[in-house]
Amino acid sequence: MNARVPRPRRLPKSAPTPTSPGTAVATATAPAAAGATAIARVAAEDAIVPAAAAAAGATAIARVAAADAIVPAAAAAAAAAGATAIARVAAAHAIVPAVSAAAPATAPPARAKRAARTSAPIAAASGDPREAWFASRGWSVFPFQREVWAAAARGESGLLHASTGSGKTYALWLAALQRAAAAATSTRPKPGLKILWITPMRALAADTLRALQDAATALMPTLTIEARTGDTGSAQRARQNKNLPDTLITTPESLTLLLSKPEAATQFARLDMIIIDEWHELMGNKRGVQTQLALARLRRWNPALLVWGLSATLGNLSRAREALMPVGVIVEGHIAKEIVVDTLIPQNPSRFPWGGHLGLQMLAPVIAEIEQHNATLVFTNTRSQAELWYQHLLDARPDWAGLIALHHGSLDKEVRDWVEQGLKQGQLKAVVCTSSLDLGVDFLPVERVLQIGSAKGIARLLQRAGRSGHAPGRVSRLTLVPTHSLELLEAAGARQAVAERDIEARPVPDKPLDVLVQHLVTIALGGGFRSEELLAEVRTAWSYRELRDDEWQWALDFVARGGQTLAVYPEYRRVLPDDDGVYRVPDVALGRRHRMGIGTIVSESSLQVKYLSGGRLGSVEEGFISRLRKGDHFLFAGRILEFVRLHEMTAYVRRATGAKGAVPRWQGGKMPLSSELAHAALEQLRLATLDRYDGPEMQALKPLLAIQQRWSALPTPDTTVVESMHSREGRHLFMFPFAGRAVHVGLASLLAYRVGQVTPVTFSIAVNDYGFELLSPQELDWAALFNVGHGSRASLFSTEHLLEDVLASLNATELSQRRFREIARIAGLVFQGYPGQPKSARQLQASSSLFFAVFSQHDAGNLLLTQAQREVLEQELELGRLRATLQELQARHLSYHATKRASPFGFALMVERFREKLSTEKLSDRVARLVRELEKAAGP
Repeated sequence: MNARVPRPRRLPKSAPTPTSPGTAVATATAPAAAGATAIARVAAEDAIVPAAAAAAGATAIARVAAADAIVPAAAAAAAAAGATAIARVAAAHAIVPAVSAAAPATAPPARAKRAARTSAPIAAASGDPREAWFASRGWSVFPFQREVWAAAARGESGLLHASTGSGKTYALWLAALQRAAAAATSTRPKPGLKILWITPMRALAADTLRALQDAATALMPTLTIEARTGDTGSAQRARQNKNLPDTLITTPESLTLLLSKPEAATQFARLDMIIIDEWHELMGNKRGVQTQLALARLRRWNPALLVWGLSATLGNLSRAREALMPVGVIVEGHIAKEIVVDTLIPQNPSRFPWGGHLGLQMLAPVIAEIEQHNATLVFTNTRSQAELWYQHLLDARPDWAGLIALHHGSLDKEVRDWVEQGLKQGQLKAVVCTSSLDLGVDFLPVERVLQIGSAKGIARLLQRAGRSGHAPGRVSRLTLVPTHSLELLEAAGARQAVAERDIEARPVPDKPLDVLVQHLVTIALGGGFRSEELLAEVRTAWSYRELRDDEWQWALDFVARGGQTLAVYPEYRRVLPDDDGVYRVPDVALGRRHRMGIGTIVSESSLQVKYLSGGRLGSVEEGFISRLRKGDHFLFAGRILEFVRLHEMTAYVRRATGAKGAVPRWQGGKMPLSSELAHAALEQLRLATLDRYDGPEMQALKPLLAIQQRWSALPTPDTTVVESMHSREGRHLFMFPFAGRAVHVGLASLLAYRVGQVTPVTFSIAVNDYGFELLSPQELDWAALFNVGHGSRASLFSTEHLLEDVLASLNATELSQRRFREIARIAGLVFQGYPGQPKSARQLQASSSLFFAVFSQHDAGNLLLTQAQREVLEQELELGRLRATLQELQARHLSYHATKRASPFGFALMVERFREKLSTEKLSDRVARLVRELEKAAGP
């Protein structure tokens, strides 16, 4: 059976929806001669307006298409009899339309003729060919674009920050073209790479390539532009190995592979400018560090190299610029961009919420929203959730088969490409997706974005909102779909934070030594290095600016002889100095293995999922498949599948006839609430204590919050609410710091440990984004333990000995060992296998666990162990944010309440604990019984 999703049929034109911005469509046809069809369309924002008529028997279709928008511009000239005139101007990022976006849906023929005349090339008054190119397409240049052009012409590097769909790509690309053209006129052009464009996703490379070629064809047609990613064919790679094009679009991993070649210095000798797209997506992880190190190498070869970053949603611009370049300017594109964030309000929001309880209740409203628009993106936060929503939509609307699709990172590339093309061509009515469609790829027809559940962060919400109305002057609209009642609170806070543009900062990793170890071997392959020279170069990368001499020496010793414990194994002597003191890789096989392992993207080993007939569906993590038995059903790629057998890292399946199946679980399923969104939610609760319920979300929450206030109290920015309760299960403590799931794991464990130091007791712990529960079998005097009153009096909130107490309160060794698996892979300790012969997850885990045990016992000072512990604290437990939360708790009033029954906020935490030990059916039964009891106690 073929794995391809059914090909979508072309959509019928839907009627305008007055209440939905950006959906009204008006059409008109200009008069034509007898027997002729004259259709001229200029598609703009909310209207399709008529243009010039055609000659007899001719069809004239004029389209001005931008990848971020279709903007009103010129119509087309009439075509000869029997001919078709198709004029297209494709642009990667929208530029301001030169004519008003509010053009009426009808226009007299004279006006249409004037529009047609404006389609001829226009000479810009300034004489700048870039201005002329813009004008010839009916576009206006933004001031920030001119500012970037001027800065690049002066030889300045910088960071461009502007909203999605504002024209960032052309700002940088045309600056690079102008520099290339100037160099070509001043000296005889020489072949070689001059412009390097780094993109965080392979999926963006093809779109970027088309966008750059469009402008270059008009402004510098002799310029060669190519892409090089993991999807590039072997023949093209071989040709590029000999001669790189003038412009190369690539990823951080492919760039690092190029730097590992002995001829790298020669290949990059003529490089003039580097542009890093979507820098906000790279800077906060190890791929960003890998990019920093590559830039440090390229700057050493050419100190005058220009480096520019592109970003859309960042709260710490100065840090983002510093991480990218030592010196540079920040250009902000202040474009009037309206972003509408609203919420689908459930008809019956429960007064006692629990995670996911509103899911299917919201199915009908979601279907109604999709129905009203030509193209909708339905974002979910996890791949599992995407699979479920896609299946429920199809079950409810089987007539949408072929009109809606599923898109996430585990689906086969062919399927993902097909879905993306269907969106671009306007053939799909809706796509259920994850963060796989967050970035860059521009889908012009998309009119609406729905977010299932909370986005958990303002930057992510803005990024997803920008997938609709992707052009200057157009409204971007995102509608939040709560999956439980308390997400209405997050929705209200999100709307407030968006209005205030309170965007999260992106932290930059500090001295990840696994990336440094990998980089040392890469540079040793790429021509070799001298220790002192490379140390100075590495310190120019922001993440390693404070790298100590002893840390450098440890890393050098680790790649040279495997450190203290691996010296006897030749395969870990990866880099050795020659007679001239230049460190090189001594063995060809070691170099080949290293190149296959370059990169910092680490996930659980995945298995290919294929039909017995051969069709490929995608990949699922090995841990899920290993739990299946022959005949088990599971939901994947929008289908119910039957597991048949596992053979050579491939799971073979057939279509199943059952209605239910397990849903695969992927890593990274739960995203914590950001500090900015948490603070915004607390502010909404503060207003509720003043009897202010602003907006439909807070009005819908009013009955729930009334019970919370009656039985306990509302948390606010100045008040921490603590509740205690007795039940048949034991003694419950609920606390609501509103600090996010990750912080609450550490905070709950910390308090349990500190209480245990006072009196012997064991606890069960449950957490969500709003608070945590400690359940104990014995009575505790919580009022005395907290020293109720002001938080500053509670020793449990002390930040003294925080690191020691956190490590003692958790299974730090197990957490560090799990983190070490990733570090070992990046550092090159664990080889994942040759192509076609990958190692299983069990083999990789056994190898990394062995290294962890050996280092722990015989090389306790191994800095990779130290890094594993630090990453657990900083990334999994968010130690810095935990410290800040404790300081906030000290500054707040402590409101303690002994309750007879679970409050609405406390009930949500109880269900989180039930979920860990009950099946779905048993959970539903138990929750339903408790809700009935609580509703009875709450009264009407």
